[in-house]
Amino acid sequence: MARTSKLRRTTKETDITMILNLDGNGEAKVDTGIGFFNHMLEGFAKHGFFDLECKVKGDLEVDGHHTVEDTGIVLGTAIKNAVGDKKGIKRYGYFILPMDDALALCAVDLCGRPYLNFECEFSTDRVGYLDTELVREFFYAVSYTAGMNLHIKLLSGTNNHHMIEAIFKAFAKALDMAVSDEPRTTEVLSTKGSL
Repeated sequence: MARTSKLRRTTKETDITMILNLDGNGEAKVDTGIGFFNHMLEGFAKHGFFDLECKVKGDLEVDGHHTVEDTGIVLGTAIKNAVGDKKGIKRYGYFILPMDDALALCAVDLCGRPYLNFECEFSTDRVGYLDTELVREFFYAVSYTAGMNLHIKLLSGTNNHHMIEAIFKAFAKALDMAVSDEPRTTEVLSTKGSL
């Protein structure tokens, strides 16, 4: 049975609907109003083999902050809901992803305790219509609402498009590993017995 989550979150700043299927084929229908952000979420879906539908109406006349941060809040919540009780999954995932000049590392622990370590520096303020400082805001929101320990490090890179894309794809691959089945147990992978 597919692990899915369907959400709607409405505030004075954003109106977001999302459907996430962790056991998908990598298909995405994304419209956030920010083209480069759409591209990153589509890459996340494709390389994690997640099906993702995401429609965002945000106050882009202000800037992209609320749109990006709130999308992270909804995605993190969707991940948490879709994973469920975490029985029989690997829990941990990691990946080092190359993309031309860029090399990104991501490690995930679906432990229920939120934490973000984001060691990435960009050399431009914007890629397309996405402010590069919002990349950290997005992953902060994902990690805290999903209850995941998330480490992201940009090991090298000169092209900011490649750098950000490598980060999103590395996250997708690490998360795909963390939510995948661990055939050696049907229990929660913790000595405490719960996460």
